[in-house]
Amino acid sequence: MKIGAVFPQLEIGADPRVVRDWTTTVEQAGYNHALAYDHVLGADPANRPGWTGYTDKSLFHEVFVLFGYMAAITTNLELVTGVLVLPQRQTSLVAKQAAEVDVLSGGRLRLGVGIGWNQVEYQALGVPFKQRGALLEEQVDVLRKLWTEPVISYDGKYHEIVEAGLNPLPGRQIPVWFGGSADAVLRRTGRIGDGWMPQSAPDDHARQQIATIRQAAEDAGRDPESIGIEARLTLAAVPEQDWPTFAAGWRDLGATHLCINTMNLGLTAPEDHAKLLAEVLPKLT
Repeated sequence: MKIGAVFPQLEIGADPRVVRDWTTTVEQAGYNHALAYDHVLGADPANRPGWTGYTDKSLFHEVFVLFGYMAAITTNLELVTGVLVLPQRQTSLVAKQAAEVDVLSGGRLRLGVGIGWNQVEYQALGVPFKQRGALLEEQVDVLRKLWTEPVISYDGKYHEIVEAGLNPLPGRQIPVWFGGSADAVLRRTGRIGDGWMPQSAPDDHARQQIATIRQAAEDAGRDPESIGIEARLTLAAVPEQDWPTFAAGWRDLGATHLCINTMNLGLTAPEDHAKLLAEVLPKLT
């Protein structure tokens, strides 16, 4: 099971030196990958009673720009979106950005995608919120064609491309993983996904979800064992003495990857995230 680190978006700040030091420390400590969340806009809660999501005070580095920076200061670290809110972005532009990151990093991008939940963000980006699930599935098909064929034509429900293509091409099919826990997500992962990104405990419910994915894969004529699983250990949500058990539980369920989240621990300085990650890894391997 490969172990990665969640980039502490909300607590690391905007100092590029801190971002650099976090990234290089994580790679030098032996982590396999760095995973970053995606949000473009934060909503001002002042006139939104009951708002519980991210706000305009929540700092998010733009993932493709961030990964371009990380690619230049690392050599082996895999770069993972966890997850990119794909339906609120233009598909061909995502294909271009992802291909560029993959090319410049030497093939180190893994694209985790999901439909998101933030209606405010969708509205501001000019995308209908209700069509996001159906749009996402067609987007993945378009992405994969653009990444592998020099010139494509595509006539879909949401996309029309006439004899056009990317240059440079990534030279491979960039892995596309799905985040989410709804049955539709699980079945979609089994049918067309390269992996699944749960955020739950390694319990019987997770076992049932994995079974749903594997059954959908078999029904689609795919090898269920070819589909990866990336669990997430949020250190603040699990007692410290249970961290190794949590990791072992997901390993027993067949997880191929585990990502460690250090946010919400009350760390007093941005650099403390990297320090803690270096201390935690030996306890989980």
